[in-house]
Amino acid sequence: MSDRLCTVLLYSDDPEVRDRMRLAVGTRPAPGLQIEFAEASTYAECIRLVDDYEIDLLLLDGEASPGGGLGIARQIKDDRDDAPPTCVVIARAADRWLAAYAQADATLVHPLDPVTTGTTVAGLLRAHTPA
Repeated sequence: MSDRLCTVLLYSDDPEVRDRMRLAVGTRPAPGLQIEFAEASTYAECIRLVDDYEIDLLLLDGEASPGGGLGIARQIKDDRDDAPPTCVVIARAADRWLAAYAQADATLVHPLDPVTTGTTVAGLLRAHTPA
């Protein structure tokens, strides 16, 4: 059985945060899944990539500025019937209610734990059946 190749879009205005996200996810977060990454550093670039490419999962920095990952998650869920799953990385566990309001499918908390991140990403990818 071959691995399922999935595209994960990493969004943050900070390249170091995107690097930490990439390292925490890894290229093989679970058996049967292989990850390739796309990156966006601006709100507009993130939306364009979602519109123009087949993205399997959005990993969004909730602390990005000026456009945060929570706003992107909410916009994509409001605008698209076929929105990919979204996971927002937040600074405080207490902000999970904001992520729920933004209709994020999952949250992770800075600093990212590789085991939790890989498990969360794999679960979201496996639960989402491509159209």
